[in-house]
Amino acid sequence: MQRFLIILIFFCSTTFAQTVRFTLVSLPANHPAGSAIFIAGSFNRWNPADPQFKFQSDSAGQFYLQVNLPAGNHAYKITRGSWEKVECTANGAAIDNRQLNPATSTEVKLSIAGWQDLLGVKEKLPTFSKQVSILDTAFYIPQLKRKRTIRVYLPADYAGSKKRYPVMYMHDGQNLFDDRTSYAGEWGVDEYLDSMIKKPCIVVAIDNGGSYRMNEYCPFDFVLGRDQSEKQKGEGKDYVSFIVNTLKPFIDKKLRTKKEKEHTFIAGSSMGGLISLYATLAYPKTFGGAGVFSPSVWICKKELLAYAKTKGPSLHSRIFFYSGKQESREMVPDMLTVFETLQKQSKSKMTVVIRDEGQHNERTWRKELPGFFQWILRN
Repeated sequence: MQRFLIILIFFCSTTFAQTVRFTLVSLPANHPAGSAIFIAGSFNRWNPADPQFKFQSDSAGQFYLQVNLPAGNHAYKITRGSWEKVECTANGAAIDNRQLNPATSTEVKLSIAGWQDLLGVKEKLPTFSKQVSILDTAFYIPQLKRKRTIRVYLPADYAGSKKRYPVMYMHDGQNLFDDRTSYAGEWGVDEYLDSMIKKPCIVVAIDNGGSYRMNEYCPFDFVLGRDQSEKQKGEGKDYVSFIVNTLKPFIDKKLRTKKEKEHTFIAGSSMGGLISLYATLAYPKTFGGAGVFSPSVWICKKELLAYAKTKGPSLHSRIFFYSGKQESREMVPDMLTVFETLQKQSKSKMTVVIRDEGQHNERTWRKELPGFFQWILRN
């Protein structure tokens, strides 16, 4: 391990409670020289490349950043600018979110054992079931002029029957089936569906676009940074158009699907939860339900609420909302604001799950899969 000192102190724009000093005392031996390092957590809405939370270097070669944290529990991880480059164990395994409460700890020393992109995939064994296959490693997205890996889960009885099946479209495909390709642990969608005999379902998993992820999963233009200076283009409308107008017709032609709205669903978490909700609003005749896990409402709250008020009256779907109280201060209130808005405007059937212990990670969302699938596929 390379030994050196990185110091981080945070500034938050809300009421300050305590100055916290983070010291990064070691990095992996294969850490790329000159690579930027960030902290992403509940205090900055889990932005893995927030310029306001980037380590700086002083004249002595020490890395630092100054900030205060408000009272309460905070969860966070260290990244090199994206979730594909998040910290992990020395063997490449995902780690739980780091936890901190400024009231009990103001001096925090951290060691980074490994970076997911540098050793994770090489060290881990595949964990996907035999029902999972890669449909295409370079499926063309004409709306965005990009290519993407598409994975598919087929029910165990698919090959031996002539039945047609409902379809669930899910985002962040590399995190759904295989621990080897995930950057923060897999959802275990295939393992759960393998055990769900009564209500089999096809899952179409769309890999995220890496550095394009936040843009593709946001339907409106947005800004980042505490000073709101980093303007970004939302590409979510084009991404959802791809699913509806390009991918779904291809899937319906290639596989034995139930094409109707009442058998077509969409789901995701964080930014994926946001774009899933938008998809049901934008295409109410296409999607019969959505799984909205820990939606990143904060990134376009004003625009989303206005859109929900406009589109709500024409929405007749099933929507499963989930969030946890250990994610960020805004997560649960923001989600409930969207839910209440739709409750007033829409005749959709909706359910809300809020967990006191719920964190912003794949392990938590995996626990909610059984309840979600059982509710969304209910006749």
